[in-house]
Amino acid sequence: MKHFKTAALLLLTSSVFTACQKTGLTEQNEPVPETMAAISPEFQHLKVCTELYPEGTSPRGATIKTKQWPNGTILKVSLNGGTAFVRSKVIEFARQWETYANIKFNFVTKDRKATIRVTFSPGGSWSYIGTDAYAIKGGKATMNFGWFDNATPDEEFSRVAIHEFGHALGMIHEHQHPLADIPWDKPKVYEYYKQTQGWTTQQVDVNLFQKYSTSQTNFSAYDKTSIMHYPVEEELTIGNFSVGWNTVLSSTDKSFIGAVYPK
Repeated sequence: MKHFKTAALLLLTSSVFTACQKTGLTEQNEPVPETMAAISPEFQHLKVCTELYPEGTSPRGATIKTKQWPNGTILKVSLNGGTAFVRSKVIEFARQWETYANIKFNFVTKDRKATIRVTFSPGGSWSYIGTDAYAIKGGKATMNFGWFDNATPDEEFSRVAIHEFGHALGMIHEHQHPLADIPWDKPKVYEYYKQTQGWTTQQVDVNLFQKYSTSQTNFSAYDKTSIMHYPVEEELTIGNFSVGWNTVLSSTDKSFIGAVYPK
């Protein structure tokens, strides 16, 4: 399933989940909070998206469908900074969307007037959603990759670059699909994200629990394998629901983006 979101910025937070072992001790030998101790090390290193909004807009206040680019658009994308190797990897994986969507990326460098302006500043990785990029003035970045370097493995380039360019095409997080029915254990989720990200209850609500309405979105069936889905640890849900690390386009990703931007 894919869909389009109100003026929103997807920011993969600069704070990486603390690396904790199941022994119950941190690297500083401090007791691990109970919620963290229950989470596998794989998920304790997870980097997640935080939603922000362009100045002057309100969360969920616009029609999500309006974030879609006109079909056939050629988007100029300026890659500003980073090494030649990192830029080449971003281009390689971002172009996977072109195989299925009637959208093209024209990659350049150091162009402050490009529609999409990508930086490589340390910290979070994020992107504004679709045409919200127009609201970002003064040559400021509309997308950032905060931890890519020459040692980054292809799997991570794939996971993050495809995901962020999905946002740039108007796609929102899959776990906020109108038909998603994730059995969250909300008290555990609140505590987990408070401990690992410093999120308030409201931030957790906005980034995980709030879903988009069917009238606001273009959408297909809910897709656990979507590149746009958060990983979901089973310990944060009721029952045996979980979602792993999605690093490539799913079959639904491919068919949906082709329906939204038909060739």
